[in-house]
Amino acid sequence: MAEQFRRKTPEEILLSISKMNRGRLKIILGAVSGSGKTYHLLMEGHNLKKRGIDVVIGTINTSNRPKNVEQMADLECVPPIVWTEKGTTKHDLDVETILERNPEVVLVDGLAHRNRPGAPRPTRLDDVNYLLNRNISVITTVNIYELAGMKEIAEKLTGVDVPIDQCVPEDTLAMADEVKLLDVTPEAILKRLQEGDIEKKSNRDKLFRRDNLAVLRELALRFVAEGVNEDLEDYREKHGMVGASGATERVLVSVQYHWNGSILVRRGQQVAKRLGGDLLVVCFFPPTKKLTKEEATFKRSITKLVEKVGGEFEERPLYRDMDVADELVKYATENNVTRIVIGQSKRTRWEEIWYGSIVNKILRKTRNIDIFIVADRSERDGERVIPTKRKHMSTSNPYRRLSQEEMAKEIGKMKRGTLKVYVGAAPGVGKTYTMLREANELKKKGIDVVIGLLETHGRKETQEQVGDLEIIPRKKIPYKNVVLEEMDTEAIIERNPEVVLVDELAHTNVPGSKHAKRYQDVEEILNAGISVISTMNIQHLESLNDSVEQITGIRVRETVPDRILHMADEVELIDISPKALRQRMREGNIYAMEKVEQALNNFFKTGNLIALRELALREVADDVDERLEAWERKRTLRGPWRQQEVIFVCVNLRPDSERLIRRGFRIAYRLKAIWYVAYVEDHPLNDEERQQLEKLKVLTERLGGHFEMYEAPDRRRVFKELVAQMNAKSATQVIIGQSARTRWKEIVQGSVVERLLRAVRHMDVLVVADQQRDTEV
Repeated sequence: MAEQFRRKTPEEILLSISKMNRGRLKIILGAVSGSGKTYHLLMEGHNLKKRGIDVVIGTINTSNRPKNVEQMADLECVPPIVWTEKGTTKHDLDVETILERNPEVVLVDGLAHRNRPGAPRPTRLDDVNYLLNRNISVITTVNIYELAGMKEIAEKLTGVDVPIDQCVPEDTLAMADEVKLLDVTPEAILKRLQEGDIEKKSNRDKLFRRDNLAVLRELALRFVAEGVNEDLEDYREKHGMVGASGATERVLVSVQYHWNGSILVRRGQQVAKRLGGDLLVVCFFPPTKKLTKEEATFKRSITKLVEKVGGEFEERPLYRDMDVADELVKYATENNVTRIVIGQSKRTRWEEIWYGSIVNKILRKTRNIDIFIVADRSERDGERVIPTKRKHMSTSNPYRRLSQEEMAKEIGKMKRGTLKVYVGAAPGVGKTYTMLREANELKKKGIDVVIGLLETHGRKETQEQVGDLEIIPRKKIPYKNVVLEEMDTEAIIERNPEVVLVDELAHTNVPGSKHAKRYQDVEEILNAGISVISTMNIQHLESLNDSVEQITGIRVRETVPDRILHMADEVELIDISPKALRQRMREGNIYAMEKVEQALNNFFKTGNLIALRELALREVADDVDERLEAWERKRTLRGPWRQQEVIFVCVNLRPDSERLIRRGFRIAYRLKAIWYVAYVEDHPLNDEERQQLEKLKVLTERLGGHFEMYEAPDRRRVFKELVAQMNAKSATQVIIGQSARTRWKEIVQGSVVERLLRAVRHMDVLVVADQQRDTEV
């Protein structure tokens, strides 16, 4: 890479020197009080002390929690300055004593604190900066609603006045060397409240409702994801990487000053909102052309709408010698766009042959950018309509008696064990460690908990957490002249504990095992009424398989269907910064030392870890949002979709069909849509083709879709059969892959994309582009 040979500017050199003389700042961020920030702060202190770092406590709010008091025992404490305000005891940092003591690290709880009147500095944040400038590192804590700007958003979303002493500037996280999000589920918070681990206050009653806790949790996840996205874009720009990273969605709407401009913006906003992405709107307009009165009116309405929905609008000049497709692709690439939203073409078949199709031009000129063509329903439904169909769902009769099958299903749900999954961005983030720590806490409370399957990978810290937890011996299975070990599911069910720990949910079992995958063993254990706590990395989620390959260049073979994560009663993210994770790798805390350099230069490259972290944050945030909607809460962060969609995915036997199915699932899940995957057989299939078709069917059903196979007498009738089936299913959105035909073949034989767009103008069409991973230059 050229970057390492570039000479630093004098300003960069001065900045590097100033950083050498400044302490490091680490912030532990929580969604709400009681999420465990103080406990983790003290754990950080103990870990540093074990490594020979001189660490002291500056101020800690134990709130009389036994676990926190216990954690303080072996750490040196610099007594704080005690003062009272309206009968409430408060503690300020004794900065002068800390400076005199001169530790390497000081632990400072509650960053959003206002100091006593007359103090040398008005806030704790000022004290912290004072210490950092004197080369003393600080680890501190803050809640999401204690960030300026976030308090108002939190109050608006929850409808509760959040009582806090002080806000810190919103850019406080940006000044930190490391931010760690402490993700805790609402269920865990409420359990702590019930058990007395969180101090009860009357003004918290409304805030500590399950739906409000979920909103604050999602707010924290998305806020950190935005910060990680900025880091990722900086990293990619610095290393000469262009285009979208694959970690997040950025939707670009291309409009003209025309009546349908507002419809395109609305549709783009709906898609961006549901996919958790950003919205950009661009209009290419000749600078020498004067707007007509009608165009000026449409421009005002479009710009006002874009501002209202939180998008960014830009008008770009289009000179006579410019091609609009070229300019659109250039703009999309510069802005890391993943999806371009455009209206239906008004060109005839002969005009498209003569001038070319804008859609095909865009697809030929770019990679990794999908094209979303919005339905034109003006001919049938009039001009100003919402571009989705509403399907009226019949409401269930509350007095209807349940059938025997429905009764058995409901009873099965009651008997079924609960599932909790710890999710991480990569190996080594601490999922297994956290799972074991939780198991030990459950055992202290009298819960019968055992280890069903544990993979410590030789990590000493993890092994120490096993303590005296009971371990179910593994089953020995002969395979190809060797004896391998797998989890003994039958022995676990026979032992019948209340809770069992099962590591690495995505694991593939030895051939000959009862189940092919470990998650299937977990389902059997759950059905036996035993609760399970498990772990997995985000790259093993089936529907993210293509995104992970785009990010890392590695096709993950072991995957878990998304339904497993969705059916979990709790999903909790274990967050760690890429820098901290790479440091753990260098110290030999993840892999054996001989594998460290290879890992750091491949999967564990900084860019990969940043992108995977963002992917994990957004995925868990989306999961929180889905659960909020399941609880029938109206104030979800992504907003309601309102209309019923029917998705129709067209596949053939090309290798990219699996990617189309995964894309169809993710869109259908986000839009609460029914979805079909369709294949039309137009010739007798050989064995290899039948195997490929079976793979597509299995994948569709694993993800919860409906696989449909139709027949056509020859290839020319395939298209007509697909269109007939789309109309029969009342499809609102069609997903197809990019055409493999050359430009000459498209002229002679016709373009499938163009034919489809002409035949289904009343449906939205998503053309999924070929995927190509960006490389560093």
